[in-house]
Amino acid sequence: MRLSPAWYQFLVGVFASLGSFLYGYDLGVIAEVLVCQSFTSKFRANDTETGLVVSLFTAGAFFGAGFAGPSGDYLGRRKTISVGCFVFTLGGGLQTGAKTIAYLYSGRLLAGFGVGFLTMMIPLYQAEICHPSIRGRVTALQQFMLGIGALCATWIGYGTYTGFAPTNSAQWQLPLGLQIAPAVFLGLLISFFPESPRWLIDHGRPEDGLRTLAKLHSHGDENDAWVQAEFAQIQESISFEHENEAKSYLDLFTHRASFRRLFLCCALQASGQMTGVSAIQYYSPQIYGQIGISDQDTLKYQAINSIIALIAQFLCMMYIDRFGRRWTLICGNLGNCVTFIIATVLLAQFPPETNNNGAHWGFIIMTWLYNFSFSATCGPLSWIIPAEVFDTRTRAKGVSIATMTSFAFNTMIGQVTPIAMTNIGYRFYILFVVCNFTNAIFFWLLLPETKRVPLEEMNQMFTNAPWIVPGSKKEDYITHDLERKVEEQEAKQEAMHVE
Repeated sequence: MRLSPAWYQFLVGVFASLGSFLYGYDLGVIAEVLVCQSFTSKFRANDTETGLVVSLFTAGAFFGAGFAGPSGDYLGRRKTISVGCFVFTLGGGLQTGAKTIAYLYSGRLLAGFGVGFLTMMIPLYQAEICHPSIRGRVTALQQFMLGIGALCATWIGYGTYTGFAPTNSAQWQLPLGLQIAPAVFLGLLISFFPESPRWLIDHGRPEDGLRTLAKLHSHGDENDAWVQAEFAQIQESISFEHENEAKSYLDLFTHRASFRRLFLCCALQASGQMTGVSAIQYYSPQIYGQIGISDQDTLKYQAINSIIALIAQFLCMMYIDRFGRRWTLICGNLGNCVTFIIATVLLAQFPPETNNNGAHWGFIIMTWLYNFSFSATCGPLSWIIPAEVFDTRTRAKGVSIATMTSFAFNTMIGQVTPIAMTNIGYRFYILFVVCNFTNAIFFWLLLPETKRVPLEEMNQMFTNAPWIVPGSKKEDYITHDLERKVEEQEAKQEAMHVE
């Protein structure tokens, strides 16, 4: 029995999102690595050096995302993913075999560079191969697989932390070394999967683009009404883009509709980091320690937290194409805000010396609820929306800049958090209370709904939609061109059959 086109697209998206697994794994494993006795005794890192171990990974990802934009346009989506896997593998090997902290810095920077390639390119690739009706679900795989990576990392980290003697370097080397395997697997096999049909058509290969569209949407039938209509729309859109739309990075800032999308996507990625997720993920032992919870218990609670996140990410993946992007993001930020308010109060009222078990559990539950809220809303949407709003000519460039913004803020949080927790303690949490609340207001005002809008209709949508969204109707700025083309194609085929 043949797979339906939707299942085929979904499974291609699942395989590509192994790159997101690598990001999630590295995010999740570093908290355990930093508290291993064998690690701390070997490297003897202070707060600044610990911050560098964390933040060099995201600094590398910042530059990787920047290079991935032109690479994706020049080499194609699949080859860019392979390049990212190769660089990540080198970085993973350096981290695992690190003899000095300089080796560790180099490995973290290289691994981050590879992850920058992957996290920038994968949701873009997924968006370009998918039917609009399942695009949100497939691009949400970025965050879902990131969650699976974090889940594996936390449980592997907890197992090696408790299973190896504190003096055994395998306590931190084994978790770091395991991440190399999926990178090699993805890098070698991605070439057997379809290239983006939009990239093929944009690079003067319309026959290959049509063939790929047919493979993705109709079991290879190039005369299928949907395939013909989408092929015609992509060709028209790309011809128009070549003549009228932004063509370079500079044009993204000078072309009105392109700048609007770039502004929203950069704000979205920055706001995702300012929800507080990276601070908790990187420094959970130090943060939990502010209320008196031990490192070993923290690793256990974070391992449970990763399961909660995965459930939330799965729910987002299932329902995002039904509920839409706009209100999901607004409600998610408000939910994050509430959990941070309660967590901040608990940290302020119950310092470690009080040893209050009820406060411990209250803080743990708030962290779990925050993680559920973030993972069901802000996390996946920070990847879904940038991957779908740009046109073919600017998609790699725009997603590249947005992803760089994410890693820039991630790097800042990674470097600042240990210093802030040492110097101002629970007051650092107030920053995230404020940011989550202002995020919700910002996106309520400025973000239009993009659910089920074909990629080729985003230009007109962002040109016509008012900047202040409340009070406007989506139908006022959606063209439904693809639906009309499908109807015309079906009518043409019906007329041919009658004749």
